[in-house]
Amino acid sequence: MHGMANVPAVEMRDVHKFYSDFHALRGVNLTISKGDVCVAIGPSGSGKSTLLRCINQLEVISAGRIFLDGELQGYREVDGRFHTLSPSRVANQRRRTGMVFQRFNLFPHMTALENVVEGPIQVKGVPRSEARERALALLERVGLHGLGSRYPNQLSGGQQQRVAIARTLAMEPQVMLFDEPTSALDPELVGEVLDVIKDLAQSGMTMMLVTHEIGFAREVADDLVFMDHGLIVEGGKPQDVLNSPARGAKPGAFLSKVLA
Repeated sequence: MHGMANVPAVEMRDVHKFYSDFHALRGVNLTISKGDVCVAIGPSGSGKSTLLRCINQLEVISAGRIFLDGELQGYREVDGRFHTLSPSRVANQRRRTGMVFQRFNLFPHMTALENVVEGPIQVKGVPRSEARERALALLERVGLHGLGSRYPNQLSGGQQQRVAIARTLAMEPQVMLFDEPTSALDPELVGEVLDVIKDLAQSGMTMMLVTHEIGFAREVADDLVFMDHGLIVEGGKPQDVLNSPARGAKPGAFLSKVLA
């Protein structure tokens, strides 16, 4: 089943997430094909970040199933019964997805280059010289050539976020997840980060992106989903979702606020 072209990169089937009695995800179904960019928009608290965190197994789902490349995440299913995977198996699965957060979470005591080589060396056992060579290429790819020796506090927010993207790419994930990657940035720095994400999209990386940047969503998304109260209330081609307030009053109301 693995690696077959028609197996989706990500498939969520009737996924629910409860935080005690708060129903954060209420039966989400979502399929992301390999090489596609899926963008989730919607009001704060609608479940967008929770969705990403469930795909990445930072959150354990309460019901439903999530498959990555056809493989059930977090569980083994034997005769219709679910058995939780060991933490090491979960960690292995988690490495197939790379997550980029709002906050850059770089190691402050390490240079940009050290931040990027750390994972491959420690986690994947890549030889230092090889990890370093690849890290330099990735820093160049995200537009930070020559800045590898700088520490995070010597970099702008946009530069730090681009280091974080390079660090995630260094682990060679099959799917990249971005959780509002520009929302903590000063407005003039947003473009440089979005340009890197656009470049990744054009290179065929499978991605899921939560963002408030509607214009960007329209430009890069193969599929756009609108979330509200823990459900995907509308989904499809970006122009259809964005241009059809008639079909769904909620996206229309939300967009008129965002685009106002």
